[in-house]
Amino acid sequence: MMQQPIIVMNTNQQRESGRKAQMSNIVAGKTVADIIRTCLGPQAMLKMLLDPMGGIVLTNDGNAILRECEVAHPAAKSMIELARTQDEEVGDGTTSVIILAGELLSMAAPFLERNIHPIVIISAYKKALEDALATIDRIAKPVDVTNRAEMLALIKSTLGTKFISRWSDLMCGMALDAVRTVAQDLGGNKVEVDIKRYARIEKVPGGEIETSCVLDGVMINKDVTHPKMRRQITNPRIVLLDCPLEYKKGESQTNIEISKEADWNRILEIEEEQIKLLCDRIAAVKPDLVFTEKGVSDLAQHYLLKNNITTIRRVRKTDNNRIARATGATIVNRVEDLKESDVGTRCGEFKVEKIGDEYFTFLVGCKDPKACTILLRGPSKDVLNEIDRNLQDAMAVARNVYFAPRLCPGGGATEMAVAVALTENAKSIEGVAAWPYRAVADALEVIPRTLVQNCGGNAIKTLTTLRAKHAAGTPGSSSFGIDGITGNVVDMQKYGIWEPAAVKVQTLKTALESACLLLRVDDIVSGLSKKETRAPQQQQAPPEDMGQEM
Repeated sequence: MMQQPIIVMNTNQQRESGRKAQMSNIVAGKTVADIIRTCLGPQAMLKMLLDPMGGIVLTNDGNAILRECEVAHPAAKSMIELARTQDEEVGDGTTSVIILAGELLSMAAPFLERNIHPIVIISAYKKALEDALATIDRIAKPVDVTNRAEMLALIKSTLGTKFISRWSDLMCGMALDAVRTVAQDLGGNKVEVDIKRYARIEKVPGGEIETSCVLDGVMINKDVTHPKMRRQITNPRIVLLDCPLEYKKGESQTNIEISKEADWNRILEIEEEQIKLLCDRIAAVKPDLVFTEKGVSDLAQHYLLKNNITTIRRVRKTDNNRIARATGATIVNRVEDLKESDVGTRCGEFKVEKIGDEYFTFLVGCKDPKACTILLRGPSKDVLNEIDRNLQDAMAVARNVYFAPRLCPGGGATEMAVAVALTENAKSIEGVAAWPYRAVADALEVIPRTLVQNCGGNAIKTLTTLRAKHAAGTPGSSSFGIDGITGNVVDMQKYGIWEPAAVKVQTLKTALESACLLLRVDDIVSGLSKKETRAPQQQQAPPEDMGQEM
């Protein structure tokens, strides 16, 4: 008889502690979203971050900001992981996904306070996600990947919110050229666009940003090994090696006993003969240029110079792979295996130039290079790093369109169109689930609202006008959005701001899934050992017999 009230009390306690953990997660998620709320849109503010080493990062890239943040709360860490996931998956929308996830979490708080079970909220959120994706599919339009003007307009919408928006025409052209260079048709409607491996960004401080360019070939930070070697060659024959051009030492401990002086001279001769043999084998295929990932001895340089062969040593593995792809050469592991088909002949010109204090090797004018180097110039290292981050986003967007050539209107138009569709659908849903379902529609309005707020506009007035435009349901009404510079309502079809459908879909999926995940958490348990936490207290406690001695 006495046990029943105890069970009731425990259930209440569990519910109370579960709600406390959920509220804690919601607050953490909202705090992370508030950090980067001002970083959305063309009028976005920059954040200045100080890293532990004293370096400075100036950026408005959501992922770059959150990567530098030190947080202790597990839910906040989970939110920061979202930006990283978004960046790796589609390369853009890192700020939007955090703001949207924070808003979805804060929308769930009133329902939890009214004792609506988290599972009811989660199931409503998931239903809303399905309907939202269907709406995006309906309003998305196809794009012609081969049309340069359309592609440039699309990439421009990505760079319009970034630091380099002033040079967007130049940067958009560079991003598109880089992606088109590395794109490779694998057949069967399959396209490989490996930006990370084959489009290297080389940052050289000094000069003007306008002088940045995409090279139709490869550039590496190296000089020739011997001062008398040729520094400019037209249509060079290139050999790529992955072995040292030095005397081969014994594999393990090698002992040689010498009885007379002539034997010692003979050993030295053998070394020289071996290096000469290596150089003769290379010279047999008549190359003009030799790149090796390992070292080149002085003697090997001498023999190669005699054969009028220019050598560059200690090239990075990644650079060697890029040169192989651009020039058509094959990387060879043993000089003995070298044959005519391994020689690269697709390079137009080899030259060594001094930029600033350093020497750079250029292999340019390549015929159909499937690898490229983007040379960035700028006033300082911090500016170059920010241009690098922005350019990576632009290339990621161009790559996404190659894989999924469908576009959605930007400027918060897609989010508002989905919000209006969900609000309409919510009327047909019965029971408690209708409220969380409608809350997703309200949460989606945070994107256009933030765009208006960031450019100093009147959020309530502008959003009411935008909502009315979308609710009218006339043809083309779903393309109305916010002009991020003036804060006015404009038609995105005329204004020309488009975003890849892949980015919008990924943003919605990531934000809603993470909100559902955090709402499912009903307790946070620390994994710290009790012994570890007590140890300092024991050290501080005074000895028991101290009072007796006193």
